[in-house]
Amino acid sequence: MLTGTGRGGWLIALSFLVAFFLTVFPLPMEVRWTRPDWSALVLIYWVLALPQRVGIVVAFVVGLCVDLLEGTMLGQHALALSVVAYLTLVLYQRLRQFNMLQQVFIVFVMVGVSQLTSQWLQSLLGVGSISPLFLVPAMLSALLWPATLLLLRRLRRSYGVQ
Repeated sequence: MLTGTGRGGWLIALSFLVAFFLTVFPLPMEVRWTRPDWSALVLIYWVLALPQRVGIVVAFVVGLCVDLLEGTMLGQHALALSVVAYLTLVLYQRLRQFNMLQQVFIVFVMVGVSQLTSQWLQSLLGVGSISPLFLVPAMLSALLWPATLLLLRRLRRSYGVQ
């Protein structure tokens, strides 16, 4: 799943496990719909940091895991996260050059595309809503991007993940 010549695949896997935990962490019913997309944040970081090791296949597997954890239609998050990974791979050299505010905006757009993809798939099944509030998790994810970036970068450098 995590290919490449560098070491530290365990840290990548552990970061996704933490994202899975945060995805299913119990929240009050009133605020569950605002939960940031932790899997997308971690995925964007690892694709930016190590595009040769983490890509669309990893995104698809992570998405399937999220589908199983959340009990959603199998493939919904897999498709959405694969789109995010593709966009990140296409733009990763530019994204690395952007300042933090520009990165926050791009993360908002990418997580928004992921949310929109999931919303579209749900509407095909007749369970999606028409409200634009589905973008709130994208906004919260974008606001958490700087902390996620700094934490994962520090861990990657501390453990020499390449």
